[in-house]
Amino acid sequence: MKIKNLKNGILLVALSLIATVTMAQETKMVGGAAMYPTKNIVENAVNSKDHTTLVAAVKAAGLVETLQSDGPFTVFAPTNEAFAALPEGTVETLLKPENKEKLQAVLTYHVVAGKMDAMDLMNAIKKGKGKATLKTVNGESLTFMKKGKKLMVMDSKGNKAKVTIADVYQSNGVIHVIDTVLLP
Repeated sequence: MKIKNLKNGILLVALSLIATVTMAQETKMVGGAAMYPTKNIVENAVNSKDHTTLVAAVKAAGLVETLQSDGPFTVFAPTNEAFAALPEGTVETLLKPENKEKLQAVLTYHVVAGKMDAMDLMNAIKKGKGKATLKTVNGESLTFMKKGKKLMVMDSKGNKAKVTIADVYQSNGVIHVIDTVLLP
C-alpha cells in the first residue's frame, strides 16, 4: 500500500511539473498567428503578419538555417512598423545582395545566445542596479532597463525599443517583439 501511495505521489508531482512548464510556455498570438512553443523561431515567425519584413531580411541575410538550429536563442524581433520607421530606403538598401554582411550585422544584433525570458532579463536588470548589458551574436552589446513595468532595450547609438510582447517561447529559444529596429 505504501509503495502504491508513493508511486501516486510521484506521478502527481511529475504531472504538476509538466503542467507548470506547459503553462509557462503557452502559445501566444503574434501578428494574428499562433506562436507554438513546439516550433522553432523561423517556423513561427513566417506566420506573423507583423514580421514579414523581418522574415524577408532573415532570408536575404542567409540566416534561416541558423535560426532553425537548436540554439537556444533570444530574439528581439522588430515589427514591420519598426522597419518602416527607419529612414527611407534603408530596408531596400540592406536587402540588396551586395549589403548582405551589413544586413547580417543588423539582424544578429537582435539575437542573444541562450534563452532569456522576461523574468531572466528583469533579474539581470535588478542585479545590475537598473541596467543589464548583454552581448549579442554579432559581438556588440545591448543594454536592458525597465521603464515603469515595461522592459526596454537600448542599442549602442542610444535608440530605445520597448518590448511589446514578451516571452514568445520557441523550441529553440524565445522571442520578444520590439517596436524599434536596433542598430549596431
